[in-house]
Amino acid sequence: MVLLDEIREQPSVLAAGLAENRGVAAEARNVLESCSHAVIAARGTSDNAARYAKYVWGARLALPVTLAAPSLYTRYEAPPRLDDAAVVVISQSGRSPDLLAVVEEARRQGRPSIALVNDLDSPLAVLANVVVPLRAGVERSVAATKSYTASLLAVAMMTGAIDALSDVPDVVAQTIDLGPAIDAEADRLGPISTAVVLGRGYNHATAFEWALKLQEMAYVFAHAFSTADFAHGPFAVLDESTPVLAVLPKGAVSQDSLAVLRRAHDEASAQLSVITNMEIEIPSIVTPAVDEWLSPLVFIVAAQLYAVRVAALNGVDPEDPRGLSKVTQTR
Repeated sequence: MVLLDEIREQPSVLAAGLAENRGVAAEARNVLESCSHAVIAARGTSDNAARYAKYVWGARLALPVTLAAPSLYTRYEAPPRLDDAAVVVISQSGRSPDLLAVVEEARRQGRPSIALVNDLDSPLAVLANVVVPLRAGVERSVAATKSYTASLLAVAMMTGAIDALSDVPDVVAQTIDLGPAIDAEADRLGPISTAVVLGRGYNHATAFEWALKLQEMAYVFAHAFSTADFAHGPFAVLDESTPVLAVLPKGAVSQDSLAVLRRAHDEASAQLSVITNMEIEIPSIVTPAVDEWLSPLVFIVAAQLYAVRVAALNGVDPEDPRGLSKVTQTR
């Protein structure tokens, strides 16, 4: 299966990014640090990488990050002021017209732009002031896997904490080796048609990306929430028929998030399945430990394999999702 092959390529893709992108990551960081805030434009999977950047650059660079509304630049023809902003675009293909419009407006307003892009021959790579190559190679599967983790790595490298990332390729390889345990955990729930997916902080992005993978690979109506937001109102939707999938790193948000999961089990009889790097009493996939801010690079690989298994349980071919193509161009 091409999709599984691409999932298994991720350790080598990450190793290549670490080895070859140090200089350009430092250049991109200099741009970020010369500005008061960053505006990120992205779509689909890349939007989830932008969610990760919001937390990583906020925590490690003290940089406020907002997500652009591309339709303001295209359909509404009402682009906002970009005063003192660094404009960042994350895109695998670098070809979506609405994302290109954001960079074009940045140029018109005299603001610097950074592109995290896999296709170096794309219009985006030509337009941007600084280009950070994802170096994922050709990605043939419709569902993005290796280009997503490459995007997360690029975001992390732009903090300057390169040494902290050195073990990530090996930890991702160890996580891929957990394939049989991941399959067994998915099998425990069996075929599913709906799910709530929870994550908080750095892994807010992971929850959204896991939900997206379940949607496009396995046709699961999966809805992602911040674990904190879920406790405010959406908790009321839970019952025994709605599985709760969650990402739970050891770190600042672990105890609060664990309390929400316990409530889901005790008060709503929800079935739980967790990806974590802690030993907990809830049924879980336990990955190797990394610092919390790097856990999204590890957890999402387990989530990708989980989604592939759910697709098999649901009788869906994840290589040929209905209604989707590799490159989606929106305006």
